Amino acid sequence: MSSSTAFPGQSPLAETAPLSLCAREPHVPADRLVAEMVPPPRFDSVRFDTYVPDPNQPSQSEAVTVLAGFAAGLGGAHATGAGRRRWFSKKPAAPAGPRGVYLDGGYGVGKTHLLASLWHATPAEPSLKAFGTFVELTNLVGALGFQQTVRTLSGHRLLCIDEFELDDPGDTVLVSSLLSRLVEAGVALAATSNTLPGKLGEGRFAAADFLREIQGLSAHFRPLRIDGEDYRHRGLPDAPPPYDDEQVTRAAYATPGASLDDFPGLLDHLARVHPSRYGALTDDIGAVCLTGVTAVPDQSTALRLVVLADRLYDREVPVLASGLPFDRLFSEEMLNGGYRKKYFRAISRLTALARDAKGLVAQ
Repeated sequence: MSSSTAFPGQSPLAETAPLSLCAREPHVPADRLVAEMVPPPRFDSVRFDTYVPDPNQPSQSEAVTVLAGFAAGLGGAHATGAGRRRWFSKKPAAPAGPRGVYLDGGYGVGKTHLLASLWHATPAEPSLKAFGTFVELTNLVGALGFQQTVRTLSGHRLLCIDEFELDDPGDTVLVSSLLSRLVEAGVALAATSNTLPGKLGEGRFAAADFLREIQGLSAHFRPLRIDGEDYRHRGLPDAPPPYDDEQVTRAAYATPGASLDDFPGLLDHLARVHPSRYGALTDDIGAVCLTGVTAVPDQSTALRLVVLADRLYDREVPVLASGLPFDRLFSEEMLNGGYRKKYFRAISRLTALARDAKGLVAQ
């Protein structure tokens, strides 16, 4: 469809044809993966003093205090006093005690806000701090190789890992080895998850394999519990119901930089694009408009959709949709299975983005 094509009934000059995610096949070079290991745009301006603790949840205020002290303790020279030189030491001395904090809590209690605030508060140049999701970290290893990833990150003062979820035994071994090497090099760690470090494997597939590896990871972190309800639902109206196809299509034509795709077609396209490229897939997209939303057909498709939802949420891209409500995307079997935390997170985030999209529909 030409960019000058108007939606039926509209002036050709009034509106332009929307973009299509399905038409995009981005290539992401390895150096971009490294450069983008910073808090996502949604968390550019967050700080400890912009976090609003729930007065009924004292653990939230305590978390701010503990993390602010942790950040202050990371000032000065590299934690080991030797930085990259320690990579060549035959017998590196591991720091005494935990070299990290682990933010444990439910959906929407502000864990990522606090993790990003820690990144911002740590007194070091951005090039000496890294921030990424667990998936982005494993993608970095895939792009650079294990040894190069260790060399790239070993001189850092802090590595923040958001949504620390070990869904694959191979990734468990990989990240366990990586973090062990980074701790030896003096890198401080911080992570978020919905489960305590020693229990990450419970309710997952191949739990025995997970638990065996996770025991070593647990020692690297001081668990910090954050209680509370999902702030995205706190005092807010229910998510708007889905719109019809015509409303979504008209909004896509009327919104600069919007994309318009058929939901089943988008799911098929995601299978052809590596999840490490989903962020690039949404570059310069002002809003995502989807028609014909249906329940996802299988778990592999569902997990890809979770990654896309995370990238859209990070970039604050509104999502306008017709068809099935977002809280019915995943089957009961999925919501009761080993990846349930990911699916509930995706529902929560897509619901928030649906609220953001309400203003795109002409009243």
